[in-house]
Amino acid sequence: MAEYLSEYFDYLRYELNRATLTIEAYQTDIFQFLEWLSPGQPEKVELESVTSSDVRAWLASMAKMGIIPRTLRRKIISLRTLFKWMLKTGKIKISPLRDVPLPKIPKPLPDLVKPQEIEDAIKLVEENDEKKDETIKLLESLIIEMLYTLGLRRAELSGINDADVSFSKGEIKVTGKRSKQRVVPVPQLLLQKIEGWQKSRDAHHPRLEGEDALLTLKGRRISHAQIYNIVHKCLANSTARKKSPHALRHSFASGMLNGGAEIDAVREFLGHASLATTQIYTHISLNEIKKAYSGAHPREKNKISDPEPSED
Repeated sequence: MAEYLSEYFDYLRYELNRATLTIEAYQTDIFQFLEWLSPGQPEKVELESVTSSDVRAWLASMAKMGIIPRTLRRKIISLRTLFKWMLKTGKIKISPLRDVPLPKIPKPLPDLVKPQEIEDAIKLVEENDEKKDETIKLLESLIIEMLYTLGLRRAELSGINDADVSFSKGEIKVTGKRSKQRVVPVPQLLLQKIEGWQKSRDAHHPRLEGEDALLTLKGRRISHAQIYNIVHKCLANSTARKKSPHALRHSFASGMLNGGAEIDAVREFLGHASLATTQIYTHISLNEIKKAYSGAHPREKNKISDPEPSED
C-alpha cells in the first residue's frame, strides 16, 4: 500500500503538477480513510480490496459527527482521484467510488455592494485624507471604477497594459482565465479618468524601462493583493458582507441584468465560458424583484390583516 501511495503522490506532483497544498489535502483525506479502515495500522490496508460499502460507511460516520457536505465532497474527490489513478494504471478493474455521489452544496448568492455605496466610496477616496498623495488617491478611485464599471476580475485588472487601452475606439482588451482575451467597451468618462491617471503616474513616478503596466504602485505593476487591500479599505463603510474586488464584479453583473441587459451579453462582458455561470445573477435580480414586491404590493404590506387559516 505504501508503495502505491508514494507512486500516486509522485504522479500528482510531477505529472499533473498539482499544488503542494492540494497534495497535502489529498494525503490527509486518504490517510484518514485508511486509519478509519484499520485503526493504528493504516499501512496494512489493501487498497485493491476497498469496496463502495467501505467508503459509504466512512462518509456516514463523518456525517454523524457533523462534518459539513463541502468537506465530505472534498474527501470523496480525494479518494475518487486516487482510485481513478489505480484504475488507469491497471491496479484495479473497478473503482469503489463509481457509485458514490458527491453531496450537493447549495451555492450562496454572490455578495453585492449597493450602487450608492460605490459612489460614496469613490467620493470618499477623492475628497478625503489630505495627507495622501494625489496620484495614490487617483489610483484607488480608478481601481474601484474599473472593477465596477467593467466587471473585471482583479487578476484581469492588474494584467492590463497601456497598449490594451484604445482611446480612439473606446475599448480595453482584457486577458481572462486560461489567457482567453476579450474586448470590453469603456465609457468616455472612465477613459478620461484613465488618461488623467496615466499623466499623473508618469509625471510623479517615472516609468521603468520597458514597463507598460497600466496600474503601477511604487514603480511596479500592481499586485492582486494590493488591489484587494485597496478595495477592502475603500468599501469599509459598505453593507456588503465581503468587501472584495469580486463583490464589485457581482454588483456589475447584477446591475446590468436589473437594467435590462441580455444575459448572453453579460456573459460575454464577464468572460464566462458557460452561460450557467452567469445565470446565478438572475437569482439576484429575482431577489430584488421580490423585495420590491414585498415592500410595495398591498397584499404583502398588509399581511397582518389577512384572516388566519381555519384549523378545521
